[in-house]
Amino acid sequence: MYKTLKLSKDIKIIISDFDGIFTDNSILISDRGETCKKLSYKDIMGVSVAKKNDIIVAIVSGDVSPSIDFLAKRFSLTDIHQGIREKLPVVKSILEKYNLKQDEAVYLGDDINDIDSLNFIQYSIIPDHANYRVKAAEGVQIAQSKAGDGLFREVVDNLVELKRN
Repeated sequence: MYKTLKLSKDIKIIISDFDGIFTDNSILISDRGETCKKLSYKDIMGVSVAKKNDIIVAIVSGDVSPSIDFLAKRFSLTDIHQGIREKLPVVKSILEKYNLKQDEAVYLGDDINDIDSLNFIQYSIIPDHANYRVKAAEGVQIAQSKAGDGLFREVVDNLVELKRN
């Protein structure tokens, strides 16, 4: 069992970065110059568990990736935003779309382009490998699981367990 993250049973949405959360921040480059990313089935299952428990999943990524498209198609995710450099306006628009407050969301991020969103959302989770400036953001919690190996699922499992009790 994971350590318990400090979350609220009122959380209705997980807004997540992609690289460094769903991936271990690595990119594989073939001899032909083709790239791909490795995803863990733990995290893929985490998206499924979230959806089955009526938790909205949104992805806001600075990159554009077929891996994100794969998740969006597989789970009919509609809140997918790729190629986003300034994430906070997108995060605010997602909350507005669902008429949610900052304390009804959790944000997952790992790098400097996530800091504004991590500071804005009341519940913020980062991986241990996060940039030192991200670790200094006020109120962030460090997940026990590693990025690309169950971090997203850890957050989902904590939320589902919290909502059951």
